Amino acid sequence: MSIPPVKSMALHLAEHRFMETERLLLRPVDLIDAASMYDYASDEEVSQFVFPTHQSIQETQQAIAEFFINNSLGKYAIVLKETQQMIGTIDLQNIDEKNRKAEIGYTLSKNYWGQGLVPEAAKQLLWLAFCQLKLNVVSAIHDIDNPNSGRVMEKIGMQPVGIFPNYMIHKGKNVTVAIYCLTIDDYHALK
Repeated sequence: MSIPPVKSMALHLAEHRFMETERLLLRPVDLIDAASMYDYASDEEVSQFVFPTHQSIQETQQAIAEFFINNSLGKYAIVLKETQQMIGTIDLQNIDEKNRKAEIGYTLSKNYWGQGLVPEAAKQLLWLAFCQLKLNVVSAIHDIDNPNSGRVMEKIGMQPVGIFPNYMIHKGKNVTVAIYCLTIDDYHALK
């Protein structure tokens, strides 16, 4: 009797390019999302901890093409079911198949902050990470000057594991980050 081949992470991600939660659709980001993305990507308050503030719709289109379309697996538009409006993005990034780990990242239009939408989308990605990809750990970082992002991480069960001074340079300054993680064992214990 032969053993069926194990699905690759890429195949699992490809099979889950479209996902749904109670209030959200998670789908690939496309150029049709440029205006919606530019609406929040051009807002300094939204972009200050994540990426350079977009100065034009063309810059947003370029970012979509390079980051979201060029390597689209694991990267999702967050879309409100009720309005079909794209309001942010969320992704599993730096997926390491050998060591069975990944990072999660997200951005959301400030018009939708405080409604529990990022935790809702993130929980779906954690299901994908732990139940489908069989990862051992998912981590996330946030600038210590952005504690709201840390609260999102705590809401989805992640635990802080350390503060790393000068971890990266963003917008020309050294950034100290808090790193959070969730293990597969902790994920299943939360269920």
